[in-house]
Amino acid sequence: MADCSRKMFNDERLPLFSKNGYTSDESISGNTSNDVVVPVYGTTCEPAVSNAKLVPVEERITYTWSGINVFTNVGMVSNESNFFPCWNTNLDQGVQGKHLLKNVSGMAYPGELLAILGSSGAGKTTLLNALTFRSAKNITVTGTRCVNGTTVNSKALTSLSAYVQQDELFIGSLTVKEHLRFQALVRMDANISYEERMQRVNEVILEMTLNKCENTCIGISGRLKGISGGELKRLSFAAEVLTNPSLMFCDEPTSGLDSFMALNVVQTLKSMAQSGKTVICTIHQPSSELYTMFDKLLLMAEGRIAFLGTPEDADLFFRELEAPCPKNYNPADYFIQLLAIVPGNEESCRNAVNMICDRFQRSEAGVQVALESATASGEFLRHNGTEVWLNGNNGNKSPYKASWCAQFRAVVWRSWLSIIKEPLLVRVRLFQTILVSLVLGAIYYGQVINQDGVMNINGAIFLFLTNMTFQNVFAVINVFSAELPIFLREHKNGMYRTDVYFLGKTIADIPIFIFLPILFTAICYYMIGLNSEMPRFFVACGIVILVANAATSFGKCKEPLVQVVGGQILKKFAQSQHEIKRVSMEAATPDRVGQVDLHQRTNSLNLFFGTIRPLFLGYLISCISPTVAMALSIGPPLLIPFLLFGGFLLNIKSIPIYFQWLAYLSWFKYGNEALMVNQWDNISSIQCPAGNSSCPKDGHVVLEVYSFASENLALDICSLFGLIILFRVLAFCALLWKTYKDTEPNTA
Repeated sequence: MADCSRKMFNDERLPLFSKNGYTSDESISGNTSNDVVVPVYGTTCEPAVSNAKLVPVEERITYTWSGINVFTNVGMVSNESNFFPCWNTNLDQGVQGKHLLKNVSGMAYPGELLAILGSSGAGKTTLLNALTFRSAKNITVTGTRCVNGTTVNSKALTSLSAYVQQDELFIGSLTVKEHLRFQALVRMDANISYEERMQRVNEVILEMTLNKCENTCIGISGRLKGISGGELKRLSFAAEVLTNPSLMFCDEPTSGLDSFMALNVVQTLKSMAQSGKTVICTIHQPSSELYTMFDKLLLMAEGRIAFLGTPEDADLFFRELEAPCPKNYNPADYFIQLLAIVPGNEESCRNAVNMICDRFQRSEAGVQVALESATASGEFLRHNGTEVWLNGNNGNKSPYKASWCAQFRAVVWRSWLSIIKEPLLVRVRLFQTILVSLVLGAIYYGQVINQDGVMNINGAIFLFLTNMTFQNVFAVINVFSAELPIFLREHKNGMYRTDVYFLGKTIADIPIFIFLPILFTAICYYMIGLNSEMPRFFVACGIVILVANAATSFGKCKEPLVQVVGGQILKKFAQSQHEIKRVSMEAATPDRVGQVDLHQRTNSLNLFFGTIRPLFLGYLISCISPTVAMALSIGPPLLIPFLLFGGFLLNIKSIPIYFQWLAYLSWFKYGNEALMVNQWDNISSIQCPAGNSSCPKDGHVVLEVYSFASENLALDICSLFGLIILFRVLAFCALLWKTYKDTEPNTA
């Protein structure tokens, strides 16, 4: 043990601070009154729970866990390490790999702040994820988790608890109050009135001291300045305590904060515990002042429990091991260093850690932990086969607090706010639309219906389609993809349904995707000199709107479908293989995996992606690219097939028979034919030079040159509607499947 820690001293450890945060000799000029006190650095003179809402005694929760074991699965490939993160290569899920947590048991009581400490790799976050049913898909978890002696499943625990995760995910264009208002609308019980919800929002703002920034935007990194890091962390807490949950989980809430902000956050946790909540958190390298605020410590080492109890009991336990904490030394730092695995001394450190864990397991405190968790386990056996809620209802009860209509109204409201307040989506795209339309109108200004004018007008019409496609597809890549992690987290927290989110986003997007095409067409239509009949102008606006929404729908269906369909097909390919980790990274190296060689797999993958490319291109780009910048770079080349089959660069009748099916999925084809028919259908004469036989005589000849027909106008419009519906239905089904896989339990 001497190799794994600093030189030990036999001195009695003297606490740096007393439990109330003041030194023992705090008095000024003999004044012993409680009216005036001098606080130690970082502490406050106010009561810790001055504004906290107390949890009723009957709603308080004792959370216990018994025999928690966590294993990695053999053959799993991390999405982060794979060049193609959408490829699902999860194999041999029943085969256990590395043993991360080893028979961990424990409990957390109401009114206590339980801090999980340990060095990097000790298993802190792994344990917290196991306790909250949020382990990754390549992880298998065994053991029981109980609330007041009754086992719970993921949905039940979600409805009873709150989880403040380490990384904050917000819609940055919203203000603090708008964010909390949305949270109140979807998280609080349906029988609570709107006025009571808003009153609770104001109470939480005061509790978390967010009143100074309640009307400030949260902020978007690199684009929109917002609130500070400490305020971001307090906002995360505020969103979770709106419903006054009895059980709180926090993953490293002080990471990235300075000492003062970290102290402020832990004081918030302490006040929550004093209000009757059960608070469990992982803490990374707490200061000595933070250490004095913890009611219980859970020390982790090598996936095992090294100690569970009060800080005072921790001192006694390690003193009995002849490894006392030196005087005036931060106990948290000491315990973390004592239980760490030092490079170069791995074997001796592991022996010391195993000795400490074994001693605690045999100690009186360790036996007590095992007995209390075993009692809960016995309760589970009596309820085996029927996972129940705390109130006795069936575990299949819906986790959503708000009704479908309430969820829908809230999501539409937030989505619309995020659109009108998003600088990238509104200002930049509005400027882009006006600029491109003016440039296009200036280049093609005042076209005359003659031989040259026919060619120029047809080119301008095709540029209408090109601009609407590129502008909307890549806008979706930037905006919709950025919100996807927020949706997945909020859906997993039981805030709203998948169909509510998708339908709400679709409806909120409609005004912007109607206004911008109309603005674009209105500016350059008459500048170019297109067909001046008033009905035809409105028909052209309608067609451009349909093209813009078809491109938008195409953008929204790409990423989820590729992740689901591509992942499932690749999984089928890989089930007969035993070594798949190098398939994507070593695709150029000939080898054989199982009975299927690389050449066969490559041909199959090329056929698969060649087939789905027209449907799922944009989100395929987002899926296979590690960054948005790369997705924007490789996007244009992948759109070339749709441009080719639009009828302008390649005549419709010249498309090879084996690619004709691809043309039917191109909105360029339907939009181009519809706009051309709208432009040339009533043109009875075209000015042609004398003796020029190649000049089209009227509008019908122009349409015949491109193999278009006037009677196809209605069919083209219906086809654009069909593509919009098809792409959005596919997108919704894929998103629904993605959320199902994200919430699928992985316990054994």
